[in-house]
Amino acid sequence: MFQLSNETVAAYDRRLETAGVPENERADFRKWARFYLDFCHKYGHPPREPASVGPFLAKLASKRQSEARRSQASRAVNLLILRPGRPVAAASERSPAAPEPLPARQFEVREDLASGKDGTKAPADGVISAPSTGMSWEREYRDLEGSIKMRNYSTKTLAAYRLWTRKFQSFVRSKPTVNLSDEDVKSFLTDLAVREGVAASTQNQAFNALLFFYRHVLQREFGTLEGVVRAKRRPYVPVVLSRSEVEAVIGAIVPPYRLVALLLYGCGLRLAECLELRVHCFNLEARLLTIHDGKGQKDRSVPLPARILPEIRLQMEEVRRTFRADMEAGYAGTFLPRQLEKKFKKAAKDYIWQWFFPAATMTTVSGSTEKRRYHLHDSHVQGAVKRAAEAAGVAKRVSPHTFRHTFASHLLLAGYDLPTIQRLLGHGDVKTTMIYVQTVPTIMLKEVRSPLDLGIGPEVGVGRVGGAANQPGNDGAGR
Repeated sequence: MFQLSNETVAAYDRRLETAGVPENERADFRKWARFYLDFCHKYGHPPREPASVGPFLAKLASKRQSEARRSQASRAVNLLILRPGRPVAAASERSPAAPEPLPARQFEVREDLASGKDGTKAPADGVISAPSTGMSWEREYRDLEGSIKMRNYSTKTLAAYRLWTRKFQSFVRSKPTVNLSDEDVKSFLTDLAVREGVAASTQNQAFNALLFFYRHVLQREFGTLEGVVRAKRRPYVPVVLSRSEVEAVIGAIVPPYRLVALLLYGCGLRLAECLELRVHCFNLEARLLTIHDGKGQKDRSVPLPARILPEIRLQMEEVRRTFRADMEAGYAGTFLPRQLEKKFKKAAKDYIWQWFFPAATMTTVSGSTEKRRYHLHDSHVQGAVKRAAEAAGVAKRVSPHTFRHTFASHLLLAGYDLPTIQRLLGHGDVKTTMIYVQTVPTIMLKEVRSPLDLGIGPEVGVGRVGGAANQPGNDGAGR
């Protein structure tokens, strides 16, 4: 965390005393000052600019800080960045003296940005008030969260859209949302492509986030976004493992992550789809696995490999033992989608709704004493796969998603057509599946026969083609 120098602390304490801040609250004020400078350093906000206060308070709101704490933080930051030359508003009746300036080096976090994006200088003095470009977007963030939950979008979508909205808020210097224009969006998207050099998929994600924000939170449309510099889409070839590499990596993964990897490769699942499987998703008799609420809120079924059925049955027994122990310990039930728990109030304590890959420990529900069990965390699986790839000596960028790429590529090599692979992967468009054609060119090119070899015996060879024009009666007139 950003540390204040002793000289700055002493000067800041004198400001707090002049402003009438109780002595028992001054430690909190110093803490908010450090948080603010740390925030400016991390996100590139000019610390002397009043416009940086709004994004800082919005960040505190996203961290679920109470209104009282945010109010205290706002006052602490205003006293920190106060310009000399006018008295502190809260102490105007106590002392006419102007507060002493703080050491300038405390504000050298991004002093090159202190002039702002438009080149205008900050005011040289005056008490900080709520500027027109430093407004809090707290209500907009609440509306954004509500709009996403109402449409049953995933928590990852909520996190991504909230992140891009926060970046956009910082870019426009927290101007009031009623003053936002299409030009703000154009400038932001162009800045992503030109200055930050983001990938095309990243720029598209930012565009979709802002489109949702404008349409469902601000209740207005973009209009036409002509003139936006688009990030260049680069050709991408997925990392694919050979069959021996798959066996080596999976062989080095320890339980319970081994079965996760087997399902990723054997069924072509996304990591989130695999970890969110529940007991009722498995039909062992028919050897079918049903994925509910996959990407895009779509369901699909895929065949279960016969080879891993014994391990699936063992895992189900382990889930049952864990479930029984939880029930004896006063288990409040598993985590369910909000709508489902309201409709089926007893489903959380039903065995068939338990996670197929439960977490090792139970989670205490925020704001209550209830204990529920979540599924394995994706970061644990990612770490296990990475360690296994290193142990197996596979010199490729291996992640859990690599198994899904490998699933599709190996099916393509086995002669399955693209529409079939598309359905198994859950792609909405076969164009998405066509990327795997690039993963097998070296093998497929070897199998292509030249027209020179089609229907030509080895005893004739090229001579038949090259000597046809020299046969009797062939003068070339018919060519």
